[in-house]
Amino acid sequence: MNNQEKKVLIKERFQYSTDTIIDQPFNWKQMWRLLSYLKPYVKNLLPLAFLAVIVSAIVRLVAPILIGKYTLDYAIKNNDTRLLTILVSIIAGMYVLSYIANRFRIKWTNQLGQNVIYDLRKHLFTHVQSLSHRFFDQRSAGSILVRIMNDINSLQELFTSGVINLLMDFLLLIGVVVLLFTLSPQLTLAILIIVPIMFFISTSLRKKIRRSWQSVRLKQSKLNSHLNEAIQGIRVTQSYTQEQENIAFFDGVNTENFQSWRNATRRNAMFTPMVEMTNAIGTAILLWYGATLIANETISIGIFVSFAFYLGMFWEPISRLGQVYNQLLIGMASSERIFEFIDEKPIVKDALNPIEVNEMKGKIEFESVEFAYDSKRKALNSVSFTIDAGQTVALVGHTGSGKTTIANLISRFYDVTSGEVRIDGVNIKDISIEKLRSQISVVLQDTFIFSGTIIDNIRFGNPLASDEEVIEAAKAVGADDFIQKLSDGYLTEVEERGNVLSVGERQLISFARTLLANPTIIILDEATASIDTETEIKIQKALKTLLHGRTAIMIAHRLSTIREADNIFVLDHGEIMEQGNHTELMEQRGIYYGLVKAQFQMLEVG
Repeated sequence: MNNQEKKVLIKERFQYSTDTIIDQPFNWKQMWRLLSYLKPYVKNLLPLAFLAVIVSAIVRLVAPILIGKYTLDYAIKNNDTRLLTILVSIIAGMYVLSYIANRFRIKWTNQLGQNVIYDLRKHLFTHVQSLSHRFFDQRSAGSILVRIMNDINSLQELFTSGVINLLMDFLLLIGVVVLLFTLSPQLTLAILIIVPIMFFISTSLRKKIRRSWQSVRLKQSKLNSHLNEAIQGIRVTQSYTQEQENIAFFDGVNTENFQSWRNATRRNAMFTPMVEMTNAIGTAILLWYGATLIANETISIGIFVSFAFYLGMFWEPISRLGQVYNQLLIGMASSERIFEFIDEKPIVKDALNPIEVNEMKGKIEFESVEFAYDSKRKALNSVSFTIDAGQTVALVGHTGSGKTTIANLISRFYDVTSGEVRIDGVNIKDISIEKLRSQISVVLQDTFIFSGTIIDNIRFGNPLASDEEVIEAAKAVGADDFIQKLSDGYLTEVEERGNVLSVGERQLISFARTLLANPTIIILDEATASIDTETEIKIQKALKTLLHGRTAIMIAHRLSTIREADNIFVLDHGEIMEQGNHTELMEQRGIYYGLVKAQFQMLEVG
């Protein structure tokens, strides 16, 4: 199979992929929930915007009467110059007032909309930050990004203009209908006979439009997820020369997104021409039947002119109401996805009255702990052990033996399935999560470096630390040497994940960050696995200072780094098979002995 054939195959696979669309009726309860974000502004921006809308609506309703009935039928017909001058002045003044009201309406509605979007995005992001690790295990970063950015952005037009315009259009529509019947009931009934037909057609479009916008949100989420993965994994893509396959993948996802937008906009565009066609029919009825009524002297020229003004105003809010309804449909599709995240509850959460532990000694106890990431396989099976305060313990074993799971349970990233984890004799479920994690620092093999300066990345461990304290922490772990050689030293800007730094340099920064945080318990999860021998010597020296007086859990495949540990737990398939210090375990000639021997043989072969 050549490259072109592979590209077509991949494109077709993603072009015809399907997503599940929620087929539910319009949920007004959910819409009211969305509109509840207007509540903080009911005493300032919202009433001001409503006032501007009411003033504008009153001007628009009164002006046609003054122009048609009074100006034509009284002032001009009776050649009353004085009345004409007064009416023209009043009409001009009213339009100036309407202009001013509209200026402030636009200003206040935009401020209102932007504030609501800000609040909603802040609420969603804050809530996502509180969710448990399991939530992030099941979702890609791209799909989460879409909810916080794209879905909330799609609500912007609804809040900046839709809600306020909805009120103005309802006022205009009700006012116009009342005035039309007041001016000529016969003509009004003749024209409004076509409204039920328009309503029936528009109702049939609603479900299709809503489903179309749901599809757009799904395809956008898929597109953003792929973009995030493609950018994050560009080095893997290039190293395996899979650029063409990746492009074909993107082409398929992008095509789906394009087609969903095209379908949604096509259905959306059907409403406005329908209103315009109805308007044209209504105008034809007005001209034909209105001329007949004038000929029969049932209505005057002035009333006919006023009626024509109001008829134009009648179709205008109907058209805009259709647009607002489309905004509501878009908002419903987005709000379903937003509230799906907001309604997600943290699996790991504080007790009703959590214990505020400000200082810990660091004694850790596992009592008959069992844990499973899913129902198929236990990660830990009835594990019990004690780590005394200030003790350094190493966890070793094959991949999947449960080492990282133990670290995750100590930090309470997950809760045990059964059993108890205690720190200083207290079940960690009873301790405030914030206080618990503030006393624990985790150093991972894959160190995450944030976009910003080196000094800010180190200060992440303690945002209140001074520059001097940051530099001292860097010196203590041996990071100061390479930092000083950078172009701007500690003020050197690094991009996301710190790709301009070597693996060892990123790890040294993470050690400095941990030291600055000054935790009681330190977990080193393969923290020295990617460091060269020379750097490891510096790290081992720094660790003696870093771990002094602290409880430390070291997870390592490189067994040479854990020889000095006070105790070593050897895990296999979620159970502790052996424990003791290095010398004791070597004398047992068991699993640990086999692991050490295997590593030495690999080094000799290398």
